[in-house]
Amino acid sequence: MADVDETRVLLPRQASFTTAVEDSNIPFLENAHRPRGGIRIELSTLFRDSIPELDSNRLCRHHWTSWPQRAVHRRLFRHVGLSLFVLSGWCVALGGTTALDTLGSQSFTGGKRSTDLSVHFQRCVVLLWILFIPVAVVWFNISRILLALGQDARLSYDTESYLRILAFGGPGYIAFESLKKYLQCQGIMRGSTIVLVIVSPLNAALNIVLVHYTPLGYLGSALALSLMYWVAFALLAIYAWLSPTHQHNNTWGGIRPRQVFDFHNCLLFLKLALPGILMVGTEWAAFEIVALAAGRLGSLSLAAQSVIMTTDQILNTIPFGIGIAASTRVGNFIGARSASGAKAAGHLSALLSTITGFIVMVLLLCTKDVYGYIFSDDAAVVHLVAQVMPLVASFQIADGLAGSCGGVLRGLGRQHLGALFNLVAYYVMALPMGLALAFHWHLGLQGLWIGQVVALFIVGIGEYVVVWLCTDWEKEVERGIERNNVGGSED
Repeated sequence: MADVDETRVLLPRQASFTTAVEDSNIPFLENAHRPRGGIRIELSTLFRDSIPELDSNRLCRHHWTSWPQRAVHRRLFRHVGLSLFVLSGWCVALGGTTALDTLGSQSFTGGKRSTDLSVHFQRCVVLLWILFIPVAVVWFNISRILLALGQDARLSYDTESYLRILAFGGPGYIAFESLKKYLQCQGIMRGSTIVLVIVSPLNAALNIVLVHYTPLGYLGSALALSLMYWVAFALLAIYAWLSPTHQHNNTWGGIRPRQVFDFHNCLLFLKLALPGILMVGTEWAAFEIVALAAGRLGSLSLAAQSVIMTTDQILNTIPFGIGIAASTRVGNFIGARSASGAKAAGHLSALLSTITGFIVMVLLLCTKDVYGYIFSDDAAVVHLVAQVMPLVASFQIADGLAGSCGGVLRGLGRQHLGALFNLVAYYVMALPMGLALAFHWHLGLQGLWIGQVVALFIVGIGEYVVVWLCTDWEKEVERGIERNNVGGSED
């Protein structure tokens, strides 16, 4: 991307999309809007951009969460909810980097200089490392908290040992996610997938070696994860350095500590990052609470819950990928001063997620009676999965809307609305309802998932209404101009 002339900030708000794109000189936006075929082109672009992130997210979830649960004593995860504590750290990375969905994507097409994006990236890494410090302090002293909660002493100390080692990988994961978003803001979507294809088998092999063939035992899993986070970051950095597209964009301007630590820009970043962390964390924690509650229903419900959660995690990568593509496209269009382009990208991402959600819903309903056999030979488990599966199928469209429209909100810099919807939907309504249905009304696992269905419909429909009816796209362009003026680097 060429450096932008100062007069660009004076572009009239009524400037056409075509003019804005031509001025922004962004190759991958040039053909996004045409008199004929514009909808088809934008849909295909969203679909194409979502595929690498779908694959990347699936690889992340499988190899960076399932392997430790296989390697570590399963009772450790289930009894003290270790995964809940781990997610507290990863939310800093996944939620905090949503600020780059806004600032990075908008600055790439609308910043005063091409190197503004690299300043946002560096600020993201540094500030999220700082935010991770209190999480690491809690991890290093988690045994005291667990003992105070009445947990078994051995499990408490084992958990602390595991998290202490894992804490050293936290900064590596934050750096990896930040660099991934930095590249995605430029339309470079495949880098993280390529890296994870390389890292995932290395992670699996290292887990096996360290856990089974060294004195480390289950702690070897934490060490393997920590090392692989840093390896993934290093490989993605090499990919960025070698990428012809990245070189052509000329977005890297070197280390800029003075610009990175600018007080006003740090506040601007945190105003987006903190709600993003809350937006991601509230949803994840709600599903973890449901998983822990399922354990209180007995071994049968726990086995069925494991099948359903695994399925949901796999299926969730579809709207998640669409949401990532939507946040980048909307942010790029806002930066390019194109209200019409941003609006089209937002609505078409919702349409794409609805179509995919409907297809998945039909497939789940058609296979509900036999689906459980993929994971278990126990007829009782398969029968319980078949009873709950219609509920899982019913929220696929709502989950799709939540994923895509959540991405649109991130591209607009309205993460606080996503966090608000999640707080109300899950903690005011869904969890109390689900727990009451499960334990007081004796609906068991079905009761827990009825609550989750209600939450996802509230979030999905609510966010869609905001995108469809409550968004002034011209005003969002003006806000984007203000962000780029405030966030631009200085010579």
